[in-house]
Amino acid sequence: MNPAMWISKTGVQAQDAKLQAIANNLANVNTVGFKRDRVVFEDLFYQVDAQPGAQNADNTVSNGVQLGNGTRVVGTQKVFSDGNIQTTDRQLDVAISGAGFLQVRRPNGETAYTRSGQLGVDQNGTLTNAQGLPLVPQITIPLNASGFTIGANGMVSATIPGQVQPVEVGQLTLTSFINPAGLLALGGNLFQETGASGTPNEGRPGDAAFGTLKQGAVEGSNVQVVEEMVDMIAAQRTYEMNTKVLSAADNMLQYLAQAAR
Repeated sequence: MNPAMWISKTGVQAQDAKLQAIANNLANVNTVGFKRDRVVFEDLFYQVDAQPGAQNADNTVSNGVQLGNGTRVVGTQKVFSDGNIQTTDRQLDVAISGAGFLQVRRPNGETAYTRSGQLGVDQNGTLTNAQGLPLVPQITIPLNASGFTIGANGMVSATIPGQVQPVEVGQLTLTSFINPAGLLALGGNLFQETGASGTPNEGRPGDAAFGTLKQGAVEGSNVQVVEEMVDMIAAQRTYEMNTKVLSAADNMLQYLAQAAR
C-alpha cells in the first residue's frame, strides 16, 4: 500500500473518533452533571532515512530525513470544568459548586461517584440519586418530616412537627480525586475509581479544596454548543482533506500502473 494512503487512513479514523466524541457531547447537552469528552491524539512512529545530527561528507550537520506514519487516538479525557448552576426550586435537588463528587452505593456494594444532584427519597426515607442508589454516608429523612434543608456545608436538617428547631439528620460529604480525568465513566452519570484517578479523598463541603452545595439547584452540562459545532466543522473538513489524500495517492498509483503497461 502507498504510504500516503496508509497515513491518510489513520487520519480518517482519528477524525471519525473525534466526531463520535462530539456527537456524544451534543447528545448530553441537557444531561445534569455531564462532563464533556476530549479526544487526545498522538503521532505514530517515524521512518528515519537519515539520522538528524549526522555529519555530511562536507562536515556539515544534517537535519536528517524523518517521514511520519500518521496519527492515532491515545485516549479520551473528561473535562471537569464546572457547568452552569440552574435553579429548580425543587427541595431534593442539590448542585455542587466547585470540586467534588457525591458518593452512592451500587447494588454490588461498590462505591460510585456522581456530579448529578437530582436526589430522591425511597420508601424508607433514605436519600438516593435519580437511579435510586443510596447516598454514602446514608442519610434518612424522618417519615413525619414536613421538609428538610441541605446547607452549603452539607448538613441535612429536617423539620419535625412539634419541634421548634430543625433536627440534624445527617451530613453530606464530597469526594475529590487528584486526577478526576482518570475516572472510569460508567454511564448513568456515575464514575468509578481507577488506578489513574488516584484514591478518593473525602471531606465536608466548603473545607479545603472541596466545593459547596446549593439546595434547589442542579449543575448543568459543561458542554458549550457553539464550541462543539466549531469542532465538528473542523473535524469534518479534516476528514475531507484526508479522503482527498487517499484519492490523490490512488490516482498516482493508477498513473504508475498505466505507465507500466
